[in-house]
Amino acid sequence: MKTEFMVALTQLSAEKHLPKEVVLRAIEAALVSAYKKEAFAAGQDISAKINPLTGEVKVYVKKTVVEEPTDPVHEISLAEAQQIDRNAQVGSIVSIESTPPNAGRIAAQTARQVILQRLHEAEHNAIFEEFTGKEDDIVTGIVQRITPEQIYVDLGKAEAILPGSEQVRNERYRVGQRLKFYLVDVSKTSRGPQIVVSRAHPNLLRRLFELEIPEISSGTIEIKSIAREAGYRSKVAVATRQDGIDPVGCCVGLRGIRIQNVVNELNGEKIDVVEWADDAAVFIANALSPAQVSHVELDEAENTAIVAVPDKQLSLAIGREGQNARLAAKLTGWRIDIKSTSVIEAEKAAAAKEVTEVQEVAVEAEELAPEVATVEEPVSPAAVSEEVLPVQPEVAAEEVAGATATPTDYELVLASGTPASAKSAEVAHIRFAEDILPARLDKSKKKKGSRRETELETKGKPKKARPKWETYPEEEEFEE
Repeated sequence: MKTEFMVALTQLSAEKHLPKEVVLRAIEAALVSAYKKEAFAAGQDISAKINPLTGEVKVYVKKTVVEEPTDPVHEISLAEAQQIDRNAQVGSIVSIESTPPNAGRIAAQTARQVILQRLHEAEHNAIFEEFTGKEDDIVTGIVQRITPEQIYVDLGKAEAILPGSEQVRNERYRVGQRLKFYLVDVSKTSRGPQIVVSRAHPNLLRRLFELEIPEISSGTIEIKSIAREAGYRSKVAVATRQDGIDPVGCCVGLRGIRIQNVVNELNGEKIDVVEWADDAAVFIANALSPAQVSHVELDEAENTAIVAVPDKQLSLAIGREGQNARLAAKLTGWRIDIKSTSVIEAEKAAAAKEVTEVQEVAVEAEELAPEVATVEEPVSPAAVSEEVLPVQPEVAAEEVAGATATPTDYELVLASGTPASAKSAEVAHIRFAEDILPARLDKSKKKKGSRRETELETKGKPKKARPKWETYPEEEEFEE
């Protein structure tokens, strides 16, 4: 009996990946549930104990010590309690052995169900405790099932899910494929622990670097920041904590062997390793690699950087659909505006021209300022009239006497304020439309000679006989 019990206990512990003590506690709880329904009254406090060496099972009932018991199910007298335990006193609890001789079929089924339930709970707790410590870490799993919503991954002791949001768009998963995943979250549910993994998280790249590069795992090289577009391209900024070590060279490895292992694990995703710098301008220039940067202008107030690159490097700096510039902005945390050197020079020339024009206008305004500031003496109306109107010539008395009542040019000038010479010049230059435009034809007159009118006039009239041949006198003489 002892040997069989120990063998079964060991086998069950190995299958469930649980310690023997946990399995024993589950069996004891199952026995309590089974005996409660058959051998004991409802509400009694019972417990079961199993000897791990012999496998012997004992069931105990707990009762309260009183002087005169009124409820024999829950109470025991002091005299009876002292027979079991000499140190028993009134108010203490005494455990009395009441092991039933055997259990029935229903009790056995109940015990079996309770054992399985308790083992499942213990297994789930063990899995939760194990994977809770592995959060933000990398795990290896095998694709087990594929559904439209998510993918189920077998992690050995547990099953994880890979949601659609954590999948890489250009990756194709198949059943039985072994991959590395980033453990995102572990939570408890009614069905057990729920483990969520990811293939698109930026920290997956960080953990892969730590696995492949010993300098990063030891702390000699530090990963400062990561910018990733899963499945397409990533940028990693690294810095060294020890002088004389090239951080980029250590990450790339001899002939790129180290970085190639990471690329193969990510199914060909391109990875750019750049050197981190304290100077923001230098760091931004490094982040835009492989493009060459001419110079960088920083605007710390708006957290913006204007980057000048050669004309031939503009498309390389921006990248396909702006990918290189977008990743550089994520990596550095700056808003980057990329322009070619020719455009920047043209903008500077235009700005300099505007400044020059403004300065010229300012100088002209300063020169004209004294003239405008001086105030002339007020001019009398008589002086204005003398300046505007010409001096009236002396007119003979005979001409004045013989003048008609019609206003003269000079009077018209006095009335309108225009000099007489200008008024006479205007009168002399006036021309009428009839003098300028050619004479128009009278529309009332019909045009003669049109083909249609000729046909209408000649229609119905007899045709004239053709004239005979007339000879000229010269011809007659020649005939003679």
